[in-house]
Amino acid sequence: MYEIIGLEDLRPEQIQNKRVFVRVDFNVPIQNGQVGDITRLRASLPSIQYLIKNKAIVILASHLGRPKGKPNSEFSLKPVAKAFEQILGQSVSFFPDCIGADVKDAIHKLSPGSVCLLENLRFYAQEEANDEAFSKELASLAEVYVNDAFGTAHRAHSSTVGIVKFLRPAIAGFLMEKEIRELGSLLSRPERPFTSIIGGSKVSSKIDILSSLIDKSDVVLVGGGMSYTFIKAQGGKIGQSLCEDDKMKVALELIEQARKKGTALIFPQDNLCVNNFDDKSENPQPILAGQIPDNMTGCDIGPISSENFARYISESKTVLWNGPVGIFEDSRFASGSKAIAAALVKLQKNGGKTIIGGGDSAAAVAGFGYHDNDFGHISTGGGASLEFLEGKILPGIEVLDKA
Repeated sequence: MYEIIGLEDLRPEQIQNKRVFVRVDFNVPIQNGQVGDITRLRASLPSIQYLIKNKAIVILASHLGRPKGKPNSEFSLKPVAKAFEQILGQSVSFFPDCIGADVKDAIHKLSPGSVCLLENLRFYAQEEANDEAFSKELASLAEVYVNDAFGTAHRAHSSTVGIVKFLRPAIAGFLMEKEIRELGSLLSRPERPFTSIIGGSKVSSKIDILSSLIDKSDVVLVGGGMSYTFIKAQGGKIGQSLCEDDKMKVALELIEQARKKGTALIFPQDNLCVNNFDDKSENPQPILAGQIPDNMTGCDIGPISSENFARYISESKTVLWNGPVGIFEDSRFASGSKAIAAALVKLQKNGGKTIIGGGDSAAAVAGFGYHDNDFGHISTGGGASLEFLEGKILPGIEVLDKA
């Protein structure tokens, strides 16, 4: 899908003693001044370690949260610099700005093999506006551009698109290349049977990915809040469960698409339900799908569905999972997603290929105690992985140098 130049395609002299601007995705959760999940930090290590080994001056740049275009200490990357320093095993200089004479002077004082992290790019509204002057300022800091932030590749921002106009070579980092390779294999040559599991709360946010995967998969398992819209559209009773009434027609169209394509589109057979979600002492009850009483709310797939979904996974050669099938943050409603995760780990051990499609699914498996090597690939991109699998062109990849 993309034939782009990567880090190892450059000659050593193009990196040695050069200032290299690396767009990373360090948009990680921070609680009480501490980084909560270091998955994305670890994922960036191969590119950064390669640059250090080749005596580059590494300038890391990222966004964090939504500071709305102005400095906000709540969204400072300073805690991230400290966390990454421990992971990297060497000093990481933190600069309290991302542009300006002071930053430029500080970078020019760094020696080859040094690493620095700039302050949050989104402290400037110009970043998300892809402002040309801001892009030029960022470009002036370096001599080589590396994009290793797949999670932001679907955004045409200054640090992902605008900067490339003023800074070449512009190449992909190892993580970016891996994401393109792994997700691209699902679009072009998945080993079959290929099963996709799609969860999450809303049909509206997954219409395009569902349509794309119905065309490419042998089986599509649907869970999470979005499943109730499908069930209600087919005449089922869903009680107080989440439903997008205005998307029921779309749900029926997707069912018809699957029928015509010959793709098995599978919905939960039962759900774990409660009368009052806020009452943490209430134990959920398994109720057959489409028969949920008016006063109850479905919050997870039930035990029959968990077993059924696991069976489909075990019979597959390739499985993509995007979106939890229950409100996994509450332990009462994590069993469905746990069953899927366990089945994926087993399949991976038995020689299958498993891909976690980023976002909440990645957070779920991390919360369950699994690690990156338990699966074939865990994507670092939420929206980016969705748009990639929908077949859309990602602007942050499209602008990189072509092979």
